[in-house]
Amino acid sequence: MAFTKTEIPDVIIFEPKVFGDERGFFYESFNQQDFEEAVGKPISFVQDNHSKSQKGVLRGLHFQNGKYAQGKLVRCVRGEVYDVAVDIRVNSPTYAQWVAVFLSEENKRQLWIPEGFAHGFLVLSKTAEFLYKTTNYYSPENEGGIIWNDNDINIEWPLEGAPILSLKDTRLPRLCEIKDKLVNLRDKK
Repeated sequence: MAFTKTEIPDVIIFEPKVFGDERGFFYESFNQQDFEEAVGKPISFVQDNHSKSQKGVLRGLHFQNGKYAQGKLVRCVRGEVYDVAVDIRVNSPTYAQWVAVFLSEENKRQLWIPEGFAHGFLVLSKTAEFLYKTTNYYSPENEGGIIWNDNDINIEWPLEGAPILSLKDTRLPRLCEIKDKLVNLRDKK
């Protein structure tokens, strides 16, 4: 599996070697040894999540705070999404910067988003099924989020009209409003 570091080097794109013929295809979607070599440290995943969404749905920007911070290895197995990671590590040189990658069933890419990042995605296809492995369990009390259109972050979403948001996601604060609450993420790398 090949990997590429993004403009924020801790966020990594993984691209599998796909073997295909008239019968279909085969590829290794995860290899612990190769993954840890690319990431540069041991990683344990404790939870897998699967979501399905329709075109125009925007989920995020979400994160888990403090000792419940999650690293995520994400991929789209049906359809296509525009996947975004925002650095919320307060003392990071890339704080408040974002990277985005198109993930699809065609390109079979995966994105590693380490602890200390907010994450969101926009569905570009009619529907999309999205899988993610997490390094920590979900904790509702430690859930956080940032409004998808925060002007200080200025994500360039490839929107065709207004996104479809959950009620919760319409009420998320701007990053500058929660910066002081991110103290526990300062030293996460």
